[in-house]
Amino acid sequence: MNTVLVTYDLMAPGKDYSKLWEHLKSYTDYIKPLESFWLLRTSYSAEGVRDKVRLYVDSNDRLMVIDVTGDAAAWLNLSVQQSQWIKNNL
Repeated sequence: MNTVLVTYDLMAPGKDYSKLWEHLKSYTDYIKPLESFWLLRTSYSAEGVRDKVRLYVDSNDRLMVIDVTGDAAAWLNLSVQQSQWIKNNL
């Protein structure tokens, strides 16, 4: 399994992006520690996740997907649950 970071800038204020969020929540294991920052556990590559997520964003939205499996991380002011998920899944 891979841990991938998904982050985005949604350029259409007020647009209903609920299908995007439903899609991201459909991954077996995920956490959303920041407003537009998700960490997903998946068997897909970063490119595979990007190709799936791009179906739910507009052509002018910005999207970045990075495989962070095994990477080091540091953070501040995340909940205990969020911190534990990151520690367990990187």
